[in-house]
Amino acid sequence: MWDIIDSNQQDGDKAKGAVAVDAFPGLGKTTAVLAFAREFHRREIAEHGAFTERGHERWPVCRVGLTGNTGMKDLNRAMLEFFGHPGRHTSTAAQLGLQALECMLLCEVRLLILDDLHFLKWRRTSGIEVSNHLKWIANEFPVTLLKVGVGLADKGLFSEGEVTGDTALAQTGRRTTRLDMPPFTIDTELGRRHWRQLLLALEQRIVLADAEPGMLADDLSDYLFARSTGHIGSLMTLINRGCQRAVRTGVERLCRELLDQVRNDEAAEHARVELEYALRAGKATSRPCRKQAVR
Repeated sequence: MWDIIDSNQQDGDKAKGAVAVDAFPGLGKTTAVLAFAREFHRREIAEHGAFTERGHERWPVCRVGLTGNTGMKDLNRAMLEFFGHPGRHTSTAAQLGLQALECMLLCEVRLLILDDLHFLKWRRTSGIEVSNHLKWIANEFPVTLLKVGVGLADKGLFSEGEVTGDTALAQTGRRTTRLDMPPFTIDTELGRRHWRQLLLALEQRIVLADAEPGMLADDLSDYLFARSTGHIGSLMTLINRGCQRAVRTGVERLCRELLDQVRNDEAAEHARVELEYALRAGKATSRPCRKQAVR
């Protein structure tokens, strides 16, 4: 994302390439995008100051959440809601779009995040209208569009017009770079190392009286992978609820016996049985191979 957005700064008044973060639920798409947006905001403020040359507040990032009923006017109004514009309740769709453009120019917005883009019905009239409107934004607004959603390719966002009715969406595929966020896997040594690094990082953030190094990465590695199926959203839910129970019961550490009493999300609970069997039978492992010291 840094490469794409920073390179877009060189395009001047040309249409800028967009980014689409497309992945399954529970993999941390929104969390990762918001973390990136925070760092981008801080960098822009540090480099250019909190106010523009004309004295307006500098807001490098604008985030808009979409719904299943979002149309062109709703999208424009949502952008104005972000800025608290007084005309967001009384203006027409065209006026709302021009007012949003003015706000982004005055506040020098560089990144526009559209979250939950999968809520749109792309092949319906409203979806086509919003798709065309996004092209107008890409052409006229000096921003990089960062789209976040689930199954955007299946929804038709990147369609090249091969199916009747998708012609209006064809240009989007040429202008958009798709980034995915796959779940953690333990099929390869690299995947197992990534899983262990994640658990080690989480250990440093857990504040329990009897927590100790290796509590997650050594003692619960296989167990946590089976309970979360490699999805970070399910993993964080399990650990957060486990820590709450550990504090409430006075155990003050995470262990298998305590976590067995914690219910996780339905998708993780449904998929854990097969994984637990494979891990117990030794057919799979989440632990990376330890390299022997060379004398």
